[in-house]
Amino acid sequence: MTKIANKKLKVGNVPNLRFPDFNGEWEFKNGNQIFDNISNKNHNSDLPILAITQEFGAIPRNLIDYKISVTDKSVEGYKVVEKGDFIISLRSFQGGIEYSEYKGICSPAYIILRSKAQIIDKFFKFYLKTPAYIISLNKNLEGIRDGKMISYKYFSEIHLPLPHIEEQNKISNFFNLIEARIQTQNKIIEGLKSRKIIVLKQIFDQTLKFKNDEGNSYPDWTRKTLGDISERVVSKNKEDNKNVLTISAQHGLISQLEYFNKSVSAKDVTGYYLLKRDDFAYNKSYSAGYPMGAIKRLIRYDKGVVSTLYICFRFNELVSKTFMEQYFEAGLQNIEIEKIAQEGARNHGLLNIGISDFFNISLILPSFSEQKKIADFLSVLDNSISNEITYLQKLEEQKKFFLRNLFV
Repeated sequence: MTKIANKKLKVGNVPNLRFPDFNGEWEFKNGNQIFDNISNKNHNSDLPILAITQEFGAIPRNLIDYKISVTDKSVEGYKVVEKGDFIISLRSFQGGIEYSEYKGICSPAYIILRSKAQIIDKFFKFYLKTPAYIISLNKNLEGIRDGKMISYKYFSEIHLPLPHIEEQNKISNFFNLIEARIQTQNKIIEGLKSRKIIVLKQIFDQTLKFKNDEGNSYPDWTRKTLGDISERVVSKNKEDNKNVLTISAQHGLISQLEYFNKSVSAKDVTGYYLLKRDDFAYNKSYSAGYPMGAIKRLIRYDKGVVSTLYICFRFNELVSKTFMEQYFEAGLQNIEIEKIAQEGARNHGLLNIGISDFFNISLILPSFSEQKKIADFLSVLDNSISNEITYLQKLEEQKKFFLRNLFV
């Protein structure tokens, strides 16, 4: 296992943590002493067009959901990016400078940096994303944030570390290992989520059947309307609850203060609907992954309030709330909602759906005991996914820690 020692000295340019086989202070040079500004437009437009992103770095547009189209004529003026180049993007002051793992072309608006000193590219891939470097980018930046690019001249004035090539290599290899583990963890999570999607389809197609505790089959599923098994929640916020909720795809019903890091409690929310734990709310806004709007259950708080634009309801004792949560997450209600949504009648991003029509949508449901068995089964899968996500978050925090401490 790689050892890292705390080698911080009370002298200048030494990282807080360091591999034990290195000592001495780091050398620093100006950006233009290490990188050249490259503007090579010598290509036949046959290279992939790169999107410059904070999440993926420079990446071919066809590998991500990138919708912007360009003309053949405009591509002629694009710059060539070689593998190992760096790109100053419009938002570099927010997230550092991007690295390219691909050869391609990009808009001439971008500044392409190519090393002219003996360096390990991956060392700078990680260094140029450190909090310390991003702080350096933001010094004396008045006026640049409003749609302006960081210039090569400005980049050149910032000092960059240039430790011994072997130390650069050691640090970059260490971060490569962390990133590889993060990528593996992401694949584990995506694999579990894909498995759940398959299982959900099998359950609700009734190709995957459950037996009761005696080993016998459950009765056939029956059709009910939403109004048969729930009642609408229309209680207003007379107690002036300030926990204003919003619907998030990942977090469900969540406080706006927690989700957006801002409070709307200064507004008058006494007219909002008051929800209690285990109540459900339907947001008629269509969004990615929720073409017919999202239905979410309140499980994070005892109470909260939502806009009267939401349709809120509470299930009776005929159904398992956990089962219904899974039912809605599988999107089985979408076909029925689509039938009642008026074609083309979308106002400010909201589906035009009447209250009575919504509660008349038809659902096909198993018996209560089978609902509980299905809910328990799916909860095991959800717990596995949640545990793996927690571990991923720890890996990402570990990476952030070393980004702060393995560089000067």
